[in-house]
Amino acid sequence: MKKIKVASIWCESCSGCHMSILDMDERLVELINKGLELNATPITDLKVPDDDTDIGIIEGAVATDHHEEEVKMMREKCKFIVAIGDCAVFGGIVTMRNYVPLNELLKRGYIETESTVDGKIPTSPELGKHLPKVKAVNEVIKVDYYIPGCPPSADAIYHVLKEILEGKTPVLTGELLKYE
Repeated sequence: MKKIKVASIWCESCSGCHMSILDMDERLVELINKGLELNATPITDLKVPDDDTDIGIIEGAVATDHHEEEVKMMREKCKFIVAIGDCAVFGGIVTMRNYVPLNELLKRGYIETESTVDGKIPTSPELGKHLPKVKAVNEVIKVDYYIPGCPPSADAIYHVLKEILEGKTPVLTGELLKYE
């Protein structure tokens, strides 16, 4: 049986979507038994997917140059891209920073907060540089499937992965689009 390799990353987000992946519980094991292979994910702590990865799951909005590089790498290495969660699908709550000039936002966050003493804006090259505007994933790369929600339900994620694993085109309807 050919394995279906899955990789995932999270960009600017809370990691709630990856928690929903784990909330699939024993259904995740079921998918693995049917041929799904977790290739590189924050769950496995492997960062770079194989070149022949089938499904790339992206959580979070694109907020830094590092995020932009990561989503482009996922597009190059993955046959299908699934944007998961409102931040990846629409930009989500993190796009609120688009309404404040970046320098003003960084100054307020790192220097002017009431509890900050001798604050400075971090400049380590290991940190990604903030883009002028936070973007949804489809503003940077082509996305094949979308799973909205904050976070999306484990049922919706399971449905999409199962459908792709079975060679079908996943469509979310009814209860799978219900959010609590």
